[in-house]
Amino acid sequence: MVAGLTQATAGEHELVAFGPSGVRGRGLIREALAGLPVDVRLPLLPHVVRTAWSRSQRFPIERLVGELDVFHFSDWMYPPQRGGVRATTVHDLVPLRFPGLVEPTTREMHGRKYEHAAATCDRIFVNSRFTGREVNELLGVPDDRIVVAYPGIDPRFRLDGERADLGGPYVLGVATLEPRKNLPALVAAFALLRRRRPELTLALAGLEGWEPSSLEAEGVRQLGYVTDEELARLYRGAAAFAYPSRFEGFGIPVVEALACGTPAVVSSHPSLDEASGSAALRADPEDAAAFAAALEQALDAPRDTGVEHASRFTWRACGEAVLAGYESALD
Repeated sequence: MVAGLTQATAGEHELVAFGPSGVRGRGLIREALAGLPVDVRLPLLPHVVRTAWSRSQRFPIERLVGELDVFHFSDWMYPPQRGGVRATTVHDLVPLRFPGLVEPTTREMHGRKYEHAAATCDRIFVNSRFTGREVNELLGVPDDRIVVAYPGIDPRFRLDGERADLGGPYVLGVATLEPRKNLPALVAAFALLRRRRPELTLALAGLEGWEPSSLEAEGVRQLGYVTDEELARLYRGAAAFAYPSRFEGFGIPVVEALACGTPAVVSSHPSLDEASGSAALRADPEDAAAFAAALEQALDAPRDTGVEHASRFTWRACGEAVLAGYESALD
């Protein structure tokens, strides 16, 4: 988002990246912001101090960064301010909708942030209209304080480039191994599909999480974490992409796959409507036969049909939406 803002502002506004952190965190933040035309301020503050600062709502941020027009805070830290527009981003409300699908620490930290944001923010940015409706319904935030700023995807997710070779045709799933991502349902649907297409492999890429069910099955290959470069090759090499998630704030892997020209089969849950558009096939992942049939249809579908839809999701467009939200609040 910060990168998109630098493109949208075109040097007309001063952007300050304020990131209190520990020693390791400071290095990671510098790396993430390298090359961006922003004023980087990274004071060393232990986690316990950052948390206490947010909870106490004392010592306004202006004491460290000077006067400001807008303060956009993150998920984990929301210090007070004396003036200017107050803003944040809500990516999804999974901890409120499905508290059993997230870890207790995540539920606690996000819950406090949601309550604070609803009470204090002039603008709450969301990454889909669906999440905007959730913020309105569950947090009671009026529509005029909610702004949709769709996330962008990295330019490396594109049609041209190397394709992964896993030794045969494969269906690709991309997700952290956690219950919300619903990967056991995909494994069940793939088992039905493989009866008719025994040459297929199901490749699962993603960080280890807390999925309690085993994903081991005939034809399933777990790749673990992969870099973005390797992920782009996997998308381009896949015969089809599958995303059976129960609930999302947006669903970035769907757009990444479409941008790489891969036919996609996506959960029919409405939280994925905007990422999918009319470019992805939709099916109920809890209906294994229906999801397997959609995957078989995708295997025979033409490639590249979702590229135009995916092209609208850029970080510049996100930055422009965020900047417009700031300006409307200032007006």
